[in-house]
Amino acid sequence: MTDQPIRVLIVDDHAMLRAGFRTILDIQPDITVVGEAATGADAVAQASALHPDVITMDVQMPDMDGIEATRRIVADPSIEAAIAIVTTFDQDDYLYQALDAGASGFLLKNAGAEDLIAAVRALAAGDGMLAPEVTRRVLTRFAAASAPAPAPRPVVNATVLAEPLTEREAEVLTLLADARSNAEIASALFIGEATVKTHVSRILQKLGARDRVQAVVLALRMGLA
Repeated sequence: MTDQPIRVLIVDDHAMLRAGFRTILDIQPDITVVGEAATGADAVAQASALHPDVITMDVQMPDMDGIEATRRIVADPSIEAAIAIVTTFDQDDYLYQALDAGASGFLLKNAGAEDLIAAVRALAAGDGMLAPEVTRRVLTRFAAASAPAPAPRPVVNATVLAEPLTEREAEVLTLLADARSNAEIASALFIGEATVKTHVSRILQKLGARDRVQAVVLALRMGLA
């Protein structure tokens, strides 16, 4: 736990949206907006210079879109920011590409203030954002595109990894792929939320994943979920 505020970089080519996000976030005692960017190229430069904890990333921008900006930021080992793609419901193609580029989650452009704040805190905590209304359909499409042919969901193969998943970790991973929250996983498996967090942490370590979203993407690619 740290007393340092969560550092946020807001990226969007619409000044009004950036101003709105800044107003909402800057009044939170545990969050501070350290910068804004109106283009993808500027986002990459500012991410490198400011080292934010969280970036809210628009998709369609001049000179470089948010997908390419996300890819470049994630590829830079000196930047540890978690990136939330700011999107609308009808942008499935962008969401699919964003996952592949390394985004840690999604934020709807019509999200309320509480949703924005919760998203920033979740990303800063390394939880990712698996919002059911967006992510379930994207992950379903990702799984379908990755599979050689339509087939029922396979049983988790916990022996694929160098350090195998335990049976319980495999169950948790499957529920993560269903966009379940820690509370929902705890309820489904009749265990405590603290235990869920421990299992998730071990899953991330074994998969070499940054966060829950990347863990699910890797699991889908490997046929683990």
